[in-house]
Amino acid sequence: MNALGRHILVEYFGCPTDILNDVPLIEESMVAAAKDADATVINATFHHFSPFGVSGVVVIQESHLAIHTWPEYGYAAVDLFTCGETVDPWICYRSLLKSFQATSGSSIEMLRGQMGLIPGTQQMLAEQREEHADKLPSVAQGASREAPEPRYERNIWFTERGEDLAHSFRHVGQPLYKEQSEHQLVEVFDTYAWGKALTLDRLVMTTEKDEYVYHEMITHVPMFSHGAVKRALVIGGGDGGAARDLLRHPGIEEVVMVEIDGKVVEACKTHLPDIASAFDNPKLDLHIDDGIAYVHNAASASFDLVIVDSTDPVGPGEGLFTEAFYREVHRILRPGGIQITQSEGPHYAPEVMEEVYACFRGIYGDDQVHCYLAHIPTYPTGMWSFSWAGKAREDGSHGHPWKDIDAEAIDRFAAQHKLRYYNADIHRGAFALPGFVRNIVVPSKDRVEAQEA
Repeated sequence: MNALGRHILVEYFGCPTDILNDVPLIEESMVAAAKDADATVINATFHHFSPFGVSGVVVIQESHLAIHTWPEYGYAAVDLFTCGETVDPWICYRSLLKSFQATSGSSIEMLRGQMGLIPGTQQMLAEQREEHADKLPSVAQGASREAPEPRYERNIWFTERGEDLAHSFRHVGQPLYKEQSEHQLVEVFDTYAWGKALTLDRLVMTTEKDEYVYHEMITHVPMFSHGAVKRALVIGGGDGGAARDLLRHPGIEEVVMVEIDGKVVEACKTHLPDIASAFDNPKLDLHIDDGIAYVHNAASASFDLVIVDSTDPVGPGEGLFTEAFYREVHRILRPGGIQITQSEGPHYAPEVMEEVYACFRGIYGDDQVHCYLAHIPTYPTGMWSFSWAGKAREDGSHGHPWKDIDAEAIDRFAAQHKLRYYNADIHRGAFALPGFVRNIVVPSKDRVEAQEA
């Protein structure tokens, strides 16, 4: 070969969707293809884009193999570049054709750095060899002229991507758990920054490192603002974190948890045991069932607290963002009962928040719906909201989310259970909203009256 390198541009067609959306499998196939051609692998970096698509590159001592996939079309574009004469890129081509189970492939080869087109190439190479010859160790002296084996480093990335933003984290490679249930794709990744992470349909649900923020705020705020919860219902929450924190309260008699997907519970019990630590608690009544159906069939005035720990309003969680569902939640609350929901991020989904809070005000009344915030690093934009809605007591009076809390009792509880986020100051302060959040969740007439005052 009278050139510095060989460059093959490849297209693979008819590949199975699940293969082209599987980061560890693609990385494994690309590395194997390089090794099949006797290339020396130095580094691999791969990203997954939600919901579809993988980009990545395997850096070899002889150049690189790069890929981008379109799983929804069964299509992958691959760039194979090798330098020198020892590595044949066509071996990589055939290896990947087989690994990706492509029905067909097309390719074009180009010679890069053709000697005849680079002025003085041969003379320059000869001069460099002569100049550096005396600097090489002598074999006669017992020294080896073989270069040390390069260290192979892996950079495998998961990316949760929305329309206008994305969040990525690096993980060790193969998922610890991966099951396609009848509802969603359930995966657990071992990440370098956040510990083990649960994802559903490629969206981050919880991680070991920051889960305490979400679970402490969705549970202890209503528990202390109510003050006498005996029976609580958790819709969703399959990781077990909400149930765990509710059951820290000795006065609670029963927690009913209704999770639609048993695979979520299975994954978390196996790989996130600290979060899923309450599943054997005798006070927990776990149902693998549809939360909407459960609420519809539940007796009126049967719960002091209902927590809707749902995913975003897509897939299995879509039905949990309707007025009909929340009117049923209101029905099953006892007088003075509280409803808590995760209500998305004000930077991330302001339109959804506006609709949710308008719905709740229509059910509970303007004065009985409040928003509070927490900061969760692995959720989109980091700022996340929860809604607090209270049902009238039997005498017609209403509770309040922070005016009547026992601050000393809260701080004793937080210290006893070594809570890492929640305390009395956080309880009160979480309801202090930035102006832009107030403009989303507070009724427009109240905003006008406040400005006029």
